[in-house]
Amino acid sequence: MQAYVYGAKRELPEGFEDYVGRKNVAIVSIDMHEGHLADTPDCPCPAPRAREIVEPLNEFHRAARALDIPVIHVRSVLRKGGADDINGIPSAWRRTFPLYVGDIPNADEHAIQGTRWTNFVTEVAEGDLIVETKKRLSAFYPTDLDFLLRNMRIETVIFDGGFTDCCVLNSSFDASNHNYRVVVLRDLVRGTNDEMEDAALKIISLHLGLVMDSADLLAAWKD
Repeated sequence: MQAYVYGAKRELPEGFEDYVGRKNVAIVSIDMHEGHLADTPDCPCPAPRAREIVEPLNEFHRAARALDIPVIHVRSVLRKGGADDINGIPSAWRRTFPLYVGDIPNADEHAIQGTRWTNFVTEVAEGDLIVETKKRLSAFYPTDLDFLLRNMRIETVIFDGGFTDCCVLNSSFDASNHNYRVVVLRDLVRGTNDEMEDAALKIISLHLGLVMDSADLLAAWKD
């Protein structure tokens, strides 16, 4: 079994078999919606690097469903009127991220309930599950994801989606702190840039769980 340890792919010693078993495992796909992925000037929080993983991610999910692995799609949804964010206590990223990327046109529309920006770009199949009360950076806050996973008796969480250095990293910390085993799929997440993505994956590999390629995980599931 191979995983990335501080950026280097290597064979793991015995003792990690529980991370790649098909029992008590679920995929959690984060924020693959139009608010990040729309290829239009009014996209309120663009993540252009993540557009390239849409179809590979769909293919991975199809293969996982065929093995009876549940797929959970998490999306950010904010109440109309902005009470959850811009007209309450705004998310920190709204003030800090533009210091790096510049002004973000239409940012106030990000994740607003009922807008096109909450529409999934990736496939959502019948039988998939949706968690849609994410309002900050972690898929666990303030959502019912932990409640859902525990009711499903899930012990290992497989993360894909975006941003690697933002929502994937935060969700991985929360999952680990909630005592789930964590696997992040290196080829199916995308970050702000290569440098930030690399740093986030290194942090995850040292402190939170395994960083793997999706093909290697699928192979382990099929063994």
